[in-house]
This record gives sequence, structure tokens and C-alpha cells, in this order.
Amino acid sequence: QRVLINISGLRFETQLGTLNQFPDTLLGDPDKRMRYFDPLRNEYFFDRNRPSFDGILYFYQSGGKLRRPVNVSIDVFADEIRFYQLGEEAMERFREDEGFIKEEEKPLPRNEFQRQVWLIFEYPESSSSARAIAIVSVLVILISIITFCLETLPEFRDEREMPVPLPPQSGGLNGTTGDSPPMQPPSSLSDPFFIIETTCVIWFTFELLVRFFACPSKPEFSRNIMNIIDIVAIIPYFITLGTELAHEQQQPGAGSSNGGGGQQQAMSLAILRVIRLVRVFRIFKLSRHSKGLQILGQTLKASMRELGLLIFFLFIGVILFSSAVYFAEADDPESHFSSIPDAFWWAVVTMTTVGYGDMRPVTVGGKIVGSLCAIAGVLTIALPVPVIVSNFNYFYHRETDHEEQAILKDEHSSAQGSTTGGDAKRRSSRNSLNKSVVHLENSEGFNNGTGSLEKTNIK
Repeated sequence: QRVLINISGLRFETQLGTLNQFPDTLLGDPDKRMRYFDPLRNEYFFDRNRPSFDGILYFYQSGGKLRRPVNVSIDVFADEIRFYQLGEEAMERFREDEGFIKEEEKPLPRNEFQRQVWLIFEYPESSSSARAIAIVSVLVILISIITFCLETLPEFRDEREMPVPLPPQSGGLNGTTGDSPPMQPPSSLSDPFFIIETTCVIWFTFELLVRFFACPSKPEFSRNIMNIIDIVAIIPYFITLGTELAHEQQQPGAGSSNGGGGQQQAMSLAILRVIRLVRVFRIFKLSRHSKGLQILGQTLKASMRELGLLIFFLFIGVILFSSAVYFAEADDPESHFSSIPDAFWWAVVTMTTVGYGDMRPVTVGGKIVGSLCAIAGVLTIALPVPVIVSNFNYFYHRETDHEEQAILKDEHSSAQGSTTGGDAKRRSSRNSLNKSVVHLENSEGFNNGTGSLEKTNIK
């Protein structure tokens, strides 16, 4: 038995048994497709994208294979798959054929309490309480970063980190200078910035411990890069705290060896500055709550090969042009390039089109080399950029596609709840319509000529 399907004016004809192979789809379920039946024309009418239906009909004819037409975009064809209700399995196969990476299933703890705690602290979109926790975490991160920046201002800087002039080796003429004890700087434990930092670290530590005890897998939690960043972000505080406590304990007994103690203090301050610098990695904690930063991280991870090629090309260009500009400027006494390694900085700045101007060629040959270096730098950087942009678009569209699928699932579940009340009326109307359609098809089968056409028009 043949079936006519009208897609926005373009008619397709297939057999009813072909559609019945997939009874859960829109065209395979008689009750679902009956809403689109036109009894006057004896056809099913769909106001949908016409080129996409070639791939939809091929799905029924091939027994479940999906092939997107060349002139149809991925987003449009995905919308048609959802409209014709081909199922999640067909959608997953289509996404795999198009090169989309299959999302890994995120495991959840088996214990109910641990599952709730894990959802609250790990997935901000799971509930309103999880959203509130995420907002508090973002605010604490921002406060910590602002404090880290403000405490480097001269008026807020720790006095022990300020450059202190060396004391005289011997006392003055009257001996009063060497006898006066040095002024001890105030303890940083009472510093307002230290108190704010302590509050932020308490929250970071609490959040990390809660997530560690509620996570479904401790080894996977320990290998996650975001959790490693969380640990690295709070370690400098405890090292600084231990250093301050040790310094306060040594203050009463300090006073004999000034030279060795000064060198040791300078070394400890240098190490302390490096440790404090690690606190800047807290900015990466925002990526846990920012989809944009997550997309950027995934793009960089997927573009490591292209970034490696970019660095390799820059390395070759730096070697070539720094050598060329050194020999081009070697005979000029006012040359800024004293050696080839000294010209590396100029080559990097020129090829990346930054151009600080601190080093520049002064001879005609050097200027020609500089011009070629700038042109080569533009071409070198432009080569891998389209691939990186393509990866960014892929991850961005994948994220937006997940959001649209979640919205569609919510709408579908709400629509199912609202349509349960009117199923009885729809069934009765569909049954009457089915009877009229069957009677119409029988009458068309038994009658020929103008009589069948007149009956069709009457119907």
C-alpha cells in the first residue's frame, strides 16, 4: 500500500510497510502521523525542510541508516531528526558520523547523601542550592584575586619586603647608633589582607575536602587537572603561615649574626615571593563555573598539534632572521645587536607584530631583513589560526547543542504531562478519521473514472 507524503509542496511516495519498520517514529506510528493527514488530497502534509527529507526517507528505506544531504547543514538536519522522532540512538549515530566526540558519562556516587552533596558542589545547574554554592565560590575567588593584586601596592606592601638600607658596620662617634635595637616590623598575621586570605583559604579547603569525600572515585578525583589546581592554589597559604610562625618564634633569640641572617632572610623572601606567585593560579578556578573558559581549554587541548607547529615555525624564523640581522648590522658601530642570541628578542617581537622599538636595525640591509621578518611572521602566525578557530567553533556549537537538547527534553516532558488529559478525545476523533480514510481508500479502489474523482472531492 502506497503512501503520499507532501513536504512543503514536494511530494514523496513510499510504501506503508517501509514506514512501519520503525513504529516509534513520527512517520511509523499511525496515531502520530494522522495529525498531519489531509483527507481532501489523501496525503500527509509536513511544512518542513524539503532537502532534509531525502535523508529522513532514506532512514526508513535503508533500515536505519542516516545520511545527511550535502546541501543541508548539520543543525538543520539535527532539527529534522528531532521533529520526525527518529530516536536518541539515531541521533547519536548521526553525531558520530559527523565527527562529534561522544560525551563521557559522568559517574555519580551510589550513596544518596554523597550523591546530593556531589551534585551541589560539582554541578551548579543541578539545583538552586548548587547555584548558590557556585555564586559564593565565584565571589570568594574574585575577592582572593583582588586581594592578591592590591597587597602589592606600595602603601599596602609588607615592610619586610621593602628594600632596607644596610646598617653601619660600627657605631657612631658617640656609640649611640650601634646600641639602639632595630625596629621590629609588625606581624603579618594581624594584617587585614592576611585575614581576608585566611577566610578565602578556609572556604577553598572546605570545598575541596567536601568534594573529595563525596566524589564517586578518589583516584579519578586526584588525577583531575581542576582538582590539582585547587590544591596548588591553597598550598602557598599554608607555607606562608608556617614561615610566619617560624619567624615569630625566632625573633626573641635573633640578634647575633647579622650578615648571615640578612642573607638568609633575603633568600627566604625570594622563595616566599615565588610561592605567593602560585596564588595567581586561582584564576583558573573560575573555569569550573564558566562555560566559556571550559570551551577555551578544550580548544587549546584539541589544538596542541597546531600550536606546536606554530611554535616550531616561529623557532625557525627566529633563528634565521636573528642571524641575518646580526650579520647585516655587524659593521655598524651604532648597532643594537651585539650577538645572535641578543637578536632573538628582536626577532620574536617582530614576527609576532608587537614591535616594542627597544631594538631596531639602522642599516639598509638590516631594515630589509626586518621587513622580511615582519612579513614572514604574519604569514607564519596566520597558517594554524584557522584550524584553531575551527576547533573553537566545534566546541562552542557542541555546548550550545547540549543546552538546546536539555531545553527540548524539558519541553517534551512538560508537553507529555499536559496532553494526557486530552488523549481520550483525540483517540475518538482519530478513530472516526481513520474510518473515513479507510472508506475513502476502499471507494477509490472499487470505482474508476470520474465517479471516483467526484467521491474524492465530496469526501
